[in-house]
Amino acid sequence: MIDDKKRFVELEWVCPNCDGRNKGSKKTCESCGAPQPENVKFQRAADEQVVSDEKKVAAAKAGADIHCGFCGTRNPGSAVTCSQCGGDLKEGKAREAGKVLEAAPKPLPAVLCENCGTENSGGSRSCKKCGAPLLSKPASKSPVEKPVEAPLKKTNWLLIGGIIAFALLCLFGILSLFVFPSKSVTATVSGVEWQTSIPVQEMQPVNYTHRSGSAPAGAYNISCQTESQEICEDKTVDQGNGFAEVVRECYTDSTEYCDYTLDEWTTIQTYTLNGNDTFPVYDQPSLTSDQRLGTNAEELTVYFATPDGQETYHPASISDFQQYEVGSKWTLKMNAAGGILSVEK
Repeated sequence: MIDDKKRFVELEWVCPNCDGRNKGSKKTCESCGAPQPENVKFQRAADEQVVSDEKKVAAAKAGADIHCGFCGTRNPGSAVTCSQCGGDLKEGKAREAGKVLEAAPKPLPAVLCENCGTENSGGSRSCKKCGAPLLSKPASKSPVEKPVEAPLKKTNWLLIGGIIAFALLCLFGILSLFVFPSKSVTATVSGVEWQTSIPVQEMQPVNYTHRSGSAPAGAYNISCQTESQEICEDKTVDQGNGFAEVVRECYTDSTEYCDYTLDEWTTIQTYTLNGNDTFPVYDQPSLTSDQRLGTNAEELTVYFATPDGQETYHPASISDFQQYEVGSKWTLKMNAAGGILSVEK
């Protein structure tokens, strides 16, 4: 859907002779007086505003400008003969139009002319008043006074080196505390403990609400609705005459949301067993026809008696756990924080 109300903004063009920025309706450069070249590209202005002046609106609606085929003069799209030489504009060339323009660049800071003090637009190479070359010095409130340049700060390598050294020291401290072994301890297995668990699952109805997209296969009690929102975007379209039309394009974004029910395997009870030997077993609950066993799990614990007190260790597997017979001797690699890093026979 396209907005029927036409809105226009005035564009800019950059003079290739002096880099001065000019309003799109200007046929000659305001800085140096050079005519607008036939191949110059219009750009969006950093301070663009919707045109309200009736004459400018009419010029924007006139269509792409025509450059005379005989003298190159720029003429409005409604003209029949050239305003400069009177030539038939049927022999002329219409400017390119219809391109969607990118966002306007940030404006360059204004530049003061050192010769006459006139403020010129950023990027200008010569003064628009006296024609003197510009040195691209930003304009200031007091052009007579030259700003005092602050001395460049020397890089404090000593401070930077200290920060890096401190960071490395912290990293080494963390590694020493938790990763690197700090001592070896002779330990005796004083006890073991295990706990196993196995869940029983049953197919049960699970309700889902306000889920985007269609309901999945197998769902029932389905209730769906479509939620819509209008999304609009403004596009700035070059008219080929120094103006651009702001076209608002809108579309409707629709998303379907559904409530439904699905039958899913759900844990209804978990059976656990405990023991104090090295041979864990799992419960074997009886199942009905609509039940199944879930994934089993185990928690394995070994208690070590050391000269410094009791230490606790959790083996990663049952085969590892079964090595730790009560009374057997082991060497524990400990970190500085008191954690067990490894266990060796």
